[in-house]
Amino acid sequence: MPADSPATPVRARSPYRWVLMLGALAALPAFTVDMYLPSLPEVAADLGSTASFAQLSVSVMLIGGAAGQLVIGPLSDRYGRRAPLLWGLGLHVVTSLLCAFAPNMTVLIGLRLLQGFFNAACGVAAMAVVRDRFVGSEAARILSRLMLVIGVAPMLAPTFGSAVAAAAGWRWVFAVLALAGVAMAVVVWRLMPETLPEPRRQRGGMSSVFAGYRVLLRDRRFMALAVIPGLGQAVLMSYVVGSPFVFQEGYGLSHSQFALLFALNGLGLVVSAQINAALVRRVAPIRLLRAALAIQGVFAVGLLVVALTEAGGLIGLLVLLWIVLAFQGLIPANASAIALSRHGERAGTAAAVIGAVQSGIAGVVSPLVGVLGGGSVAMASVMLAALCCALLVLALATPAYRRDGWVELAH
Repeated sequence: MPADSPATPVRARSPYRWVLMLGALAALPAFTVDMYLPSLPEVAADLGSTASFAQLSVSVMLIGGAAGQLVIGPLSDRYGRRAPLLWGLGLHVVTSLLCAFAPNMTVLIGLRLLQGFFNAACGVAAMAVVRDRFVGSEAARILSRLMLVIGVAPMLAPTFGSAVAAAAGWRWVFAVLALAGVAMAVVVWRLMPETLPEPRRQRGGMSSVFAGYRVLLRDRRFMALAVIPGLGQAVLMSYVVGSPFVFQEGYGLSHSQFALLFALNGLGLVVSAQINAALVRRVAPIRLLRAALAIQGVFAVGLLVVALTEAGGLIGLLVLLWIVLAFQGLIPANASAIALSRHGERAGTAAAVIGAVQSGIAGVVSPLVGVLGGGSVAMASVMLAALCCALLVLALATPAYRRDGWVELAH
C-alpha cells in the first residue's frame, strides 16, 4: 500500500511474494515448537527431568508468546511493522543460542519463555500486514493462503528436527532455529516494505496503548471471536504436546514414523485451509466458522470414544485425529478476519490481542494433557473440552447460531 493510501484497506490479489514472506514469518514460532518435539523424551532424559516437565518447555513458549504479542502489537501500531519485527527476530536468535547451552530443564523453560516472547513479533506483524492491505472475506482468503506456508512447519519440522538431533544432538536444533531467525531478518530487511504509513500510526504514550486495549476488551463480539482461535489452538497444542508420548512411547513409533504422522496431520491442515480460501469467496466466513466448529466437535467425541475403547486400534485413532485436526484449517482464519474487520484502525493491537489470547489459552490448556496422564485418553479429553468451550463461546457471545444472526457478523 503506498504511503498516501487511504486508511481503508484495498481488496486486491496478494502477490505470491507476500504470501510466502508473511507465511514464513508466521510459521517461525510453530517451527520453533515442532522441530523440538521429537527430541522431548531425549531432552527429559538428558536434563534429568520428567515427561510432564519436558512438555512444559513447549507450553511455556506459548505463554511467553501471549505476553510478547500484547507488548509488540501496540508498538507496531506506533512505530510501524518493520522495526518491532526486526528487534523480535534478533532477540529470537539470541535466546535460541542460549537454549542450546541450557544446563538444566529449569533454565531451558525460562529461555523458552523468552523465546516465545520475542518471536511473537512474527505472528503480530504477519496478521497486521494482512489487515493493512485486505479486509473481510479477502482477508480470510489471504490468511487461509498463509496456512499453506505455515502448514509446511508440521510437515517438515519434526523430520528436520529428528535428523539434526540424530546427527548432532538436540542442542543443535536450537542452533538451526537461530540460523532460521537470521535468514528471516535478512528477508524482512531486504524485501518487506513498511505497510503502515506515518499518517495512520497511533500517537501518544502508554495512555493511548491502554485506551486501545480498553476499546477492544469492551467489544464483546471481538473478544468472543478472539477467544475461538485460542481454543482452537488449544486443540492443536494438546495434540502437539501429547503426541510424542502417545505415539512414540505408547504405540512404539520410531522418530521417522512419528515425523511422517506429523506431516500427514499437517497436510490435513493445509488442505482444509485451501478449501476455506476457495469457499470464502462464495460463503460468509461466519457461516463457515459455525459449521466447521460443530462438525469438528462431533468428530472429537468420536476420537474420545476410540481412545477410551481402543476400537480400531492405532488406525482408528489416527483417522479420527486427522479429521479433527483437518477442520482446524477452517477456524482461526475466519474468526480472526471477522474480528480484525471490526478494528482496522488499530490492527496491530487487535492482532496482538487475538494472538495473545490464542497463545495464552493454548499455553494454559495444553499442559493438562500431561497432568491427566499424557495418554491418548488425556489428549482426546482436553481436545474435546476445548472444542466444547469454543462452541459455547460462539453460541452465547455472538449471534452466529441465531435465526439470521450470522448476517450481523458477515460484513
